[in-house]
Amino acid sequence: MAVNVAWQGFVRRGPRLAHPDGRTGVAATLPRPLAKALFLHLNAPMSAPQFPPPTDFPEYNPEDLSGMGVFTKRPDLQGDRPPGLIDLRRYMFQLGMSGFQTFVGAPIALTPADLTAAGVEVAMIGAGLDFSYGMRGSAFGPKMVRNGEIYMPPGYGTPHQHTRVDPITELVLADYGDAPVNNLSLYASIEPIRALVREVAETGAIPFIVGGDHSLMYPNVAAIADVYGKGNVGVIHFDAHYDATDAGLGLNLTHGTPVRRLIEQGHASGHNFIQVGTRGWAPNDKDLGWMRDQGFRYHNMAQVDKFGWDWVMERSIEEAGDGTEYLYISIDMDVFDPAYAPGTGTPEPNGLTPRELFPILRRLGAEKNVVGIELVELNPFADSTYATALVANRVIREVLTGIAMRKKGITDPYYFADVAIDGGQGQDWPQR
Repeated sequence: MAVNVAWQGFVRRGPRLAHPDGRTGVAATLPRPLAKALFLHLNAPMSAPQFPPPTDFPEYNPEDLSGMGVFTKRPDLQGDRPPGLIDLRRYMFQLGMSGFQTFVGAPIALTPADLTAAGVEVAMIGAGLDFSYGMRGSAFGPKMVRNGEIYMPPGYGTPHQHTRVDPITELVLADYGDAPVNNLSLYASIEPIRALVREVAETGAIPFIVGGDHSLMYPNVAAIADVYGKGNVGVIHFDAHYDATDAGLGLNLTHGTPVRRLIEQGHASGHNFIQVGTRGWAPNDKDLGWMRDQGFRYHNMAQVDKFGWDWVMERSIEEAGDGTEYLYISIDMDVFDPAYAPGTGTPEPNGLTPRELFPILRRLGAEKNVVGIELVELNPFADSTYATALVANRVIREVLTGIAMRKKGITDPYYFADVAIDGGQGQDWPQR
């Protein structure tokens, strides 16, 4: 009886669907058999589909050893070669477009023994993980950065113009090659990436990972926590997106979920997770409530609009050192307004400018005990110019400059070299 009553109402009113001609529904315009079929379909009991769906195909083929080759190191990696860095430059001086391209022109290292023997302080790692919701291509982000220096020579007495500190010559840097990635499986890649980042951190060097999408944050931060202890590392996270949703299309790890997984598994604490630059249409109320319950501190673009960037920068730096001895810096290129860095898979308007972000990155390197850094979501296919690569390279140099300043004992929050700001003839300048 109830079904018949509902059916009669359905025929009179039609289902609640938008209709181009303004009528209340489509049922009255359909032949009765078709209308009844539509009614039964719309009112059929829902059953949750099985996820993952059943399949006759196992994930791995044990006969195909190429899958293991992705993660297996060469047995002759060290060989009879004495440990140390390998400088690929033939000439005493070369511009950015010349020679073998490495991160900031650094020599390469292939083993932990190389890092230890040379006393490497920062080891750059490429990680081309690429399973984004948005426009994919970040697998080529490390290549984009290595090849992105248009003219600037790496470390030939070319100091940062604000500070007169040259991080390339002041620090012992190395390009540690690329992390092992199976570009058909995010889940197969997580632990090998984590192992390589941990391998670097265990030597005392700072791993600086260039990605790749932001799902990398999970293995990267987990590896740092493996070395420095769970909950002992604070994270400052520059991003247009909060990346703390519970799941993406049914998957526990995507580039939108790493923050949630790190907090749930205790690798980092919500109180020591600082987010800067978020904007757009997320998080929803449920996820925002979860973040607040975990003790998150976030500084979105609404705060920048309301209180100004200087206030946000000072508060973020203060909170980044609150309660932890160590700091991990996560930089998603979409934190920038796409006018400055369009080469990213999920751009969001109304972002930060390089002039805003560069000083805080430099200050974090100088004022905090940084033990890990990542730069992710660079997509060369989304930028037909070299603007994004140029900005990405400057991001790296700003952080490295801060670390080099700390090594030299320069930790003044507003440090500028006198010759950088005196106008050339020693004019008076306002004190800040």
